[in-house]
Amino acid sequence: MEAEGVVLILKMGIWIIVAIMIALVCLYVYLMRPRKSKEVKVNDEMIETSDNEKKIEQNYGKFTGNLTRESIFDFMEFDEIVDNMIVRKNATQYIMILQCNGVNYDLMSEDEKIAVEEGFVQFLNTLRFPIQLYIQSRTLNLRDIIDEYKSRVDNLTIEIDKLDAKIAQAQMSGNRALKEKLEFEKRRKINILEYGIDITDYVDKLSSNRNVLQQRTYVVVSYYSAEIGGGLDKYSKEEIYNMCFAELYTRCQNIASALGTSQISSTILDSEQLAELLYVAYNRDEAEVLQLSKALDAQYDALYTSGKDVLTKKQEKLDQEINIAAIDMATDSLLKADRQKQIEELDLAISKEEKIRQKANEILDTYQEQLDPRVYQLAKEEVKKSEDKEKKKAETPKLDAPKDGVTKKKIVKRRKI
Repeated sequence: MEAEGVVLILKMGIWIIVAIMIALVCLYVYLMRPRKSKEVKVNDEMIETSDNEKKIEQNYGKFTGNLTRESIFDFMEFDEIVDNMIVRKNATQYIMILQCNGVNYDLMSEDEKIAVEEGFVQFLNTLRFPIQLYIQSRTLNLRDIIDEYKSRVDNLTIEIDKLDAKIAQAQMSGNRALKEKLEFEKRRKINILEYGIDITDYVDKLSSNRNVLQQRTYVVVSYYSAEIGGGLDKYSKEEIYNMCFAELYTRCQNIASALGTSQISSTILDSEQLAELLYVAYNRDEAEVLQLSKALDAQYDALYTSGKDVLTKKQEKLDQEINIAAIDMATDSLLKADRQKQIEELDLAISKEEKIRQKANEILDTYQEQLDPRVYQLAKEEVKKSEDKEKKKAETPKLDAPKDGVTKKKIVKRRKI
């Protein structure tokens, strides 16, 4: 009896396991069966999608419509930038912006702080039109400064190479004074070169720090064409534009002069600076990678090529060779002119001595009858000796002049003797 009970329990367990497996298979078939496709409206278009194809997940967050020029202008909220102004709302609003250079208020004395505060109060009291203050923080970009430093360092290297060539030419010509002068100039430029390299490395390391921010403050001045008054129909579009520009410029000049009482200098942004301001405002992340100034300098093709044209490179190389050859020619001409000048001075000195001897002989011949024959003869011999002495001096190679220190020592010794 006990054996029959155990067998019955085993059979019941097997049937229960089989039932559970059948239920799991049915559930799997139910879950894997294809579902009916349904229509989903995305960007005003009916798109058939299903969970298997996952079209909704793929298009999620992506713009699938048509991007038109009108939608871009609606997003930017201004019409154009022209003549240092931002034109908005179908040429009914004109904006000029002043960039202000701040003052170091914390380092001022109490009297200077009071003067700045009084000047700012006076500026606020003189306002007769609304203004807006806009502060923009930018990552400090020192790439242009670094490129300028590197260009100057390269120019100094070229100048040092040219000085080496000039020093070699002066040494070959035996011009000691010119050689010393060029060597002094070379040492000076080498010191400047080393200092420039250190400055360039320091600024380059400073620019690698992305946490260095630069804060700029702007004063936004607006003017509406409706402020001109009634009867705008009698004015042409150009006349309205000129009147708005004149009024805006006058307001900006008044603000600049009023800020000057607070020791704050300000300048009106030109069209390119306005475009850069808006570019940074709309593209805060991309402005650090693709700068507007570089895009303008490269004529909007900086993404495709960064190299110079072949003809431009050849022209620059030719100009550099011409400059080097011109410097060498000028150096050679100076050396030759210096030699010619020395020869002319020597010839002038010789001719001067010769004229003196001729004049002396003429004087002796004039008074020959009044002089003793022996005295006359000795005088003629002395004139002859001076002539021979000058000839020997001209034939003897000129030695380097002794230094001042050596000359002074010899004079002191002679005085002691």
